[in-house]
Amino acid sequence: MRDKTRTNSAAPGERLIRAGAIVFFLGALATLVTVAPLLLGTTPFPTFMFLLSMLMGVGFLIAGAGVLRSIAAGRRQAREALPSR
Repeated sequence: MRDKTRTNSAAPGERLIRAGAIVFFLGALATLVTVAPLLLGTTPFPTFMFLLSMLMGVGFLIAGAGVLRSIAAGRRQAREALPSR
Protein backbone atom coordinates (compact mmCIF):
# COMPACT_ATOMS: atom_id res chain seq x y z
CA MET A 1 0.00 0.00 0.00
CA ARG A 2 2.94 2.28 0.66
CA ASP A 3 3.89 2.41 -3.01
CA LYS A 4 0.45 3.82 -3.89
CA THR A 5 0.54 6.63 -1.33
CA ARG A 6 2.24 9.86 -2.27
CA THR A 7 4.53 11.37 0.32
CA ASN A 8 2.99 14.82 -0.08
CA SER A 9 -0.64 13.68 0.00
CA ALA A 10 -2.75 14.95 2.88
CA ALA A 11 -4.21 12.43 5.30
CA PRO A 12 -7.99 12.42 5.74
CA GLY A 13 -9.00 15.24 8.02
CA GLU A 14 -5.71 17.12 7.76
CA ARG A 15 -7.20 19.96 5.73
CA LEU A 16 -10.02 20.35 8.24
CA ILE A 17 -7.51 20.53 11.07
CA ARG A 18 -5.48 23.21 9.26
CA ALA A 19 -8.59 25.21 8.36
CA GLY A 20 -9.83 24.94 11.94
CA ALA A 21 -6.50 26.20 13.26
CA ILE A 22 -6.60 29.20 10.93
CA VAL A 23 -10.18 30.06 11.88
CA PHE A 24 -9.33 29.60 15.56
CA PHE A 25 -6.37 32.00 15.38
CA LEU A 26 -8.45 34.56 13.48
CA GLY A 27 -11.00 34.33 16.28
CA ALA A 28 -8.26 34.69 18.89
CA LEU A 29 -6.97 37.79 17.12
CA ALA A 30 -10.50 39.22 16.96
CA THR A 31 -10.86 38.52 20.69
CA LEU A 32 -7.65 40.37 21.49
CA VAL A 33 -8.70 43.32 19.36
CA THR A 34 -12.15 43.36 20.95
CA VAL A 35 -10.93 43.16 24.54
CA ALA A 36 -8.13 45.73 24.16
CA PRO A 37 -10.41 48.82 24.25
CA LEU A 38 -12.14 47.48 27.35
CA LEU A 39 -8.81 47.17 29.14
CA LEU A 40 -7.51 50.51 27.87
CA GLY A 41 -10.65 52.40 28.82
CA THR A 42 -11.46 53.57 25.28
CA THR A 43 -14.70 53.24 23.33
CA PRO A 44 -15.61 49.55 22.81
CA PHE A 45 -15.99 48.10 19.34
CA PRO A 46 -19.41 47.41 17.79
CA THR A 47 -21.25 44.15 18.39
CA PHE A 48 -20.07 42.49 15.19
CA MET A 49 -16.52 42.45 16.57
CA PHE A 50 -17.76 40.41 19.52
CA LEU A 51 -19.43 38.05 17.05
CA LEU A 52 -16.10 37.63 15.24
CA SER A 53 -14.68 36.42 18.53
CA MET A 54 -16.97 33.41 18.20
CA LEU A 55 -14.69 32.19 15.40
CA MET A 56 -12.52 30.63 18.09
CA GLY A 57 -15.26 28.14 18.90
CA VAL A 58 -16.05 27.54 15.26
CA GLY A 59 -12.39 26.87 14.50
CA PHE A 60 -12.19 24.48 17.43
CA LEU A 61 -15.21 22.56 16.12
CA ILE A 62 -13.78 22.40 12.58
CA ALA A 63 -10.45 21.10 13.87
CA GLY A 64 -12.27 18.60 16.09
CA ALA A 65 -14.19 17.32 13.07
CA GLY A 66 -10.88 16.89 11.27
CA VAL A 67 -9.45 14.91 14.17
CA LEU A 68 -12.52 12.65 14.25
CA ARG A 69 -12.27 12.13 10.49
CA SER A 70 -8.59 11.25 10.84
CA ILE A 71 -9.36 8.78 13.62
CA ALA A 72 -12.10 7.16 11.53
CA ALA A 73 -9.77 6.81 8.55
CA GLY A 74 -7.05 5.28 10.74
CA ARG A 75 -9.48 2.77 12.22
CA ARG A 76 -10.76 1.92 8.74
CA GLN A 77 -7.21 1.41 7.49
CA ALA A 78 -6.33 -0.77 10.49
CA ARG A 79 -9.47 -2.85 9.98
CA GLU A 80 -8.54 -3.43 6.32
CA ALA A 81 -5.01 -4.46 7.29
CA LEU A 82 -6.23 -7.22 9.61
CA PRO A 83 -6.36 -10.66 8.03
CA SER A 84 -9.83 -12.09 7.48
CA ARG A 85 -10.92 -14.91 9.72
